[in-house]
Amino acid sequence: MTTAVRPTPELAAEADARFEGIADPVEQALAVLRWAGETFGDDFAVTSSMADGLLSHLASRAVPGVNVVFLDTGYHFAETIGTRDWVSGVMPITLVNVLPEQTVAEQDAEHGARLHDRDPDLCCSLRKVQPLAKALAGYSAWGSGVRRDESPTRAGTRVVDWDAKRGMVKVNPLAAWTQEHVDAYTVEHQVPVNPLQEIGYASIGCAPCTRPVAPGEDPRAGRWAGRGKTECGLHL
Repeated sequence: MTTAVRPTPELAAEADARFEGIADPVEQALAVLRWAGETFGDDFAVTSSMADGLLSHLASRAVPGVNVVFLDTGYHFAETIGTRDWVSGVMPITLVNVLPEQTVAEQDAEHGARLHDRDPDLCCSLRKVQPLAKALAGYSAWGSGVRRDESPTRAGTRVVDWDAKRGMVKVNPLAAWTQEHVDAYTVEHQVPVNPLQEIGYASIGCAPCTRPVAPGEDPRAGRWAGRGKTECGLHL
C-alpha cells in the first residue's frame, strides 16, 4: 500500500488534537497507529531501540507488516540484539536493520578509539542520528516509543507532532503511558522485554554509555551518566 498524502504541520496538529482526547492509553496508541498506517501507508515506519517489543507489538496490531527501524550501532549489548531477533521472530513486522556508514573499527581509525568517551555527541551523530536520517528519507511519517514520564525533556511530548528537522509527521503513541501502563500491557500480551531491564537498566542504549539506575532515579539517568547529556539527538 502506498499513499499520496503530503505530510504537513497542519495535518499533524489536527491529528494531535483529535487523538489527545482519547483517555484510554491502549486505545489512544492503537488509534494513532491505525491513523498513521491508513494515512501514509508504506510511507510510515516506527523505530525501536529494542528495550522491549511494546511499540512493535502495538504497531503490528494496528498496521500488520509495519516497518520497524532498528539502529544497529555496533555498540549494542548482546541482550539488545537478542531482543531485536526475538521481536522480529514472533511479531508480524518487517525489520529494517540500519547500519552506520562506518564500522566501529573504521570510526576508530578516523576519529580515535572510544569516541563515545571523548565526544559522545559526535559518536551519537555518526552512529545514530545520521543513519536514522538516511533510513527515514523515504518515509512521510515515523513513530517512536517516547513517553512523557521518562524525563523532564520529554514531558511535553505530543501524541502527533511535526518533525520540522526531517519534514515529516512524527507519532508518539506511548506519549501518555506510564510505567504502570507499560507493565500491565507487557504482562497481558507477553511482550518480549530486554533481559537487561531485570537488573536495573531502565533505559537501554549503547553499552559504553548506559548503566543501571537506582530505585527512584529518573529512568534515563543511566544514559551518558555524569556527562550532562540526556538525549542522543534523535528526538530533538
